[in-house]
Amino acid sequence: MSCHLLVDQLRFARASFVECLEKVSEEDALKRIDSMNCLSWTIGHLANQENRYWVQAGQGITLYPDLNDLVGYQKPASTPPLEAMWTAWRAITAQADEYLDTLTPAILGTHFVYEGKDYPENIGTMLLRNIYHYWVHTGEARTMREIMGHTDLPVYVGDLSQAPYRREVG
Repeated sequence: MSCHLLVDQLRFARASFVECLEKVSEEDALKRIDSMNCLSWTIGHLANQENRYWVQAGQGITLYPDLNDLVGYQKPASTPPLEAMWTAWRAITAQADEYLDTLTPAILGTHFVYEGKDYPENIGTMLLRNIYHYWVHTGEARTMREIMGHTDLPVYVGDLSQAPYRREVG
């Protein structure tokens, strides 16, 4: 099944994020550097955004109901266990993909409805926000790993042949 170009871009951003965090130990995943959150928090934080957008708003399903309190926007800093955050991220992104695979240009221009009101951004803009959010945190995670002395890190952004531009169709 061919998906929308932006969905492919989100999947590429996810893959780059995962690649950036390969081989991170539990100890390093829990380190905070200055005011930055730890790497395990970042994994949960991105899972939380996908959970809110593509699982809760897109499908009406609630996975990991306590995740937002743990790693949500403007919540107190936390150091959640690395494997627990990867487990949540994998489950949430798998469920999110069920919704993302249905997106068309027409759907991207619509809004989710919450408590009787349209979300302020349309679904396409939310998808862009999700993609950009991954890139911000991938860059931050790479920087943190460099500060920790990690070497042989993957190239930031990486092989775009895995998600090339293609003309948008209907």
